[in-house]
Amino acid sequence: MILNLQNERVSDPICIFPGNRHGLLVPNNTTDQELQHIRNCLPSSVKIQRVEERLSALGNVIACNDYVALVHPDLDRETEEILADTLKVEVFRQTIVDQVLVGSYCAFSNQGGLVHPKTSIDDQEELSSLLQVPLVAGTVNRGSEVIAGGMVVNDWCAFCGLDTTSTELSVIESVFRLGDAAQPSAIATTMRDSLIDSMA
Repeated sequence: MILNLQNERVSDPICIFPGNRHGLLVPNNTTDQELQHIRNCLPSSVKIQRVEERLSALGNVIACNDYVALVHPDLDRETEEILADTLKVEVFRQTIVDQVLVGSYCAFSNQGGLVHPKTSIDDQEELSSLLQVPLVAGTVNRGSEVIAGGMVVNDWCAFCGLDTTSTELSVIESVFRLGDAAQPSAIATTMRDSLIDSMA
């Protein structure tokens, strides 16, 4: 399932923290109240860890699924260790088309991934081998190269910006295997219904 969303208040920042089914990393400036709210919204099995990192926009410098994380080449070693421990992932320092903000220029799940449109076939194959998922180069939001700025995805659902074209949606649905019959459609249906109820 793919849902297109439009942020009604453009001035509101959208914050994405790196996480998976094992844990979630939040920057050190996360308040105790915010941390408690996040804890209340997640299952107790999901570990939440504050990180003291000078590259504090964690979603821009880290991309991960349940097994692997790609990180900015200059990420602190201590942050890398916390990431590996909290999210239970293997960590690789990487760039995407010479862009160090790996969290911005790719998105991947346990099913597949979308990378910067100028990523060469050789680089796609190398990254695919690292991540152990199929990858394609593409865009979101009518040609935006900043993949994570226009979508979030997990193993059964993707949320994309309102400007994302039908061709882009088709690529996203295909590479992330969102149309597969094996996906938990009951979860997607419940999620869609609750989103529609909250917007109405």
